[in-house]
Amino acid sequence: MTVSQLPPFIQALQHPAAYPHPVSAIKLVQTHISYVLLAGDFVYKIKKPVLFDFLDFTSLDKRKHFCEEELHLNRRLCPSLYLEVLPITQDGDTICLNGAGSAIDYCVKMARMPEERMMGSVIKRGELTPAMLDGIVDLLVPFYQQAEGGEEIQAFGTAQAVSVNVLENFEETVTFIGCPALNQGEFDAISAYAKRFLAQPALFRQRIEAGKIRDCHGDLYSANICLAEQTFIYDCIEFNQRFRYCDVASDVAFLAMDLDFYGLSDLSNHFISTFSRRANDPGLNRMLNFYKCYRAYVRGKIGLFTAHEPEVDDATKANSLEQARKYFALAAAYAGV
Repeated sequence: MTVSQLPPFIQALQHPAAYPHPVSAIKLVQTHISYVLLAGDFVYKIKKPVLFDFLDFTSLDKRKHFCEEELHLNRRLCPSLYLEVLPITQDGDTICLNGAGSAIDYCVKMARMPEERMMGSVIKRGELTPAMLDGIVDLLVPFYQQAEGGEEIQAFGTAQAVSVNVLENFEETVTFIGCPALNQGEFDAISAYAKRFLAQPALFRQRIEAGKIRDCHGDLYSANICLAEQTFIYDCIEFNQRFRYCDVASDVAFLAMDLDFYGLSDLSNHFISTFSRRANDPGLNRMLNFYKCYRAYVRGKIGLFTAHEPEVDDATKANSLEQARKYFALAAAYAGV
């Protein structure tokens, strides 16, 4: 996608004059639901006006609300990173951040982290260590202990409630079967495995009784972790409670799956064994493979969605399809294929 095909206010925000601080270069990153602008010492995250079964960002008021939710929820794990919600304003032909004129959209302002210390970059350089994963566990164990876990949240841990999220993924991807990323055999095997596991409601009741259903992060994988002098775990799910109210096993399975995806099964096992021991959660392992499969399939689905967004460029489209193919293959492996 060329710059001229982007929304006018996103085009305007790619000019340094739109910012109230020095900016020498601006980088735009897109997902299926966000525009992310890296500008100087800060990052600005803007919600696309999209509608999916699992989120609704279609109105200005909703985008403002979810920006505020993002700020509040992410301050649980990294308060120094999430700074404020700012309006994107227009006064005549001038569009800028927090300027004069009317608010035409909103963004979350964050401190910019060192890109070379992002967990994905650390993994690609072969520098990830067990000690780094121990540092992540050090943050997660008290986070889950302190997270809300009342009756309303516990209700999201039943087999029936979990099945809503899991089966929705299959409904949303059935039309993609036969594309380069997903074949019929994988789809059938993964969906059958998930349905067999969901037909064991006692397993899910045990997790509720153990107090393991909490207001979690919801998107815990390497793209949302920075291993700088301080470890940051950021970008939790703010747009839908049912993706965040979950078994802690589902949360940590996401990162374990991500490590498997990068061929780091030994480190994945270290992370889970360390977390299980420190969190006093021996029952986690009974749920792990199921939730790894679920998380891998979600990442595959997101790759498909991103690849088919009209505004993404050809390189992003091709990369997203290739990533989706690998995630679906991993999900199939968890399903026993």
